Amino acid sequence: MGLPYLGFGLGLRKEHYNQILDTSPEVDWFEILTENYLVPGGKPLYFLDQITERYPVVMHGVSMSIGSHDPLDMDYLRQVKALAERTKAHWVSDHMCFTGVDGVNAHDLLPLPYTEEAIKHVSNKIKQAQDFLGRQILVENASTYITYKQSAMTEWGFTMAVAEESDSLILLDINNIFVSAYNHGFDPLDYLDGIDPARVQQHHLAGHSQYEGYIIDTHDNDIVQGVWDLYAEAVKRYGDVSTMIERDDNIPELPELLAELQMARDVHAAVNSEEAVSHRV
Repeated sequence: MGLPYLGFGLGLRKEHYNQILDTSPEVDWFEILTENYLVPGGKPLYFLDQITERYPVVMHGVSMSIGSHDPLDMDYLRQVKALAERTKAHWVSDHMCFTGVDGVNAHDLLPLPYTEEAIKHVSNKIKQAQDFLGRQILVENASTYITYKQSAMTEWGFTMAVAEESDSLILLDINNIFVSAYNHGFDPLDYLDGIDPARVQQHHLAGHSQYEGYIIDTHDNDIVQGVWDLYAEAVKRYGDVSTMIERDDNIPELPELLAELQMARDVHAAVNSEEAVSHRV
């Protein structure tokens, strides 16, 4: 049985807890940041329990570190599994990266070399995590700012190879593709064309910060037109994929995010309308 299509969601942020409960906004689902709720009690879980009674949720983590040579943190995975059961999370995701080595956490999403050796290593780590959690997980493409001389393939080729080898799914972050394409000079449409639609379960949309010659994935700005255009191309290729807006800093009032979410719905609807017309002609 496959995972469901959830529609259009938002990242759950503490700034919006009360307004969500008071107004029940038209959001199809919420994505929670896993690490924010790995606590024995307190306000985060108090609000989360109420919100999960009203909305579907999925979990998105930053600490699995599937690319590291350190073994998986089984205590962390036990907490993730317990939270997934508590929230009835539809799925659990993390990133195609490593976050530390030798027990030292870099508190960043560090890129991997795209090699056959790395494919085997990362795939084995994902299989271990999936076996323990008792479910497929989603792995997200991270924004990158450096490349490795050892890399023997494209990022999208690597991503697909890992997904197939580990039988995992992909959280395809459209903004991250846009950022990395700009930073490394590849065509983002090549990336979209290189990913099997059957593996894509979720999209992220987010803002970033543009500097002279490079982009930083900051999640603290509105989504730019180039990302909306790339999202439209993704809808053409992948169809109905659960899509959400990420905002991690400079958090606006909830209505502003709801307006961006409506833009995602509008882009999705416009592409589907164009496709329907083209099939009738």
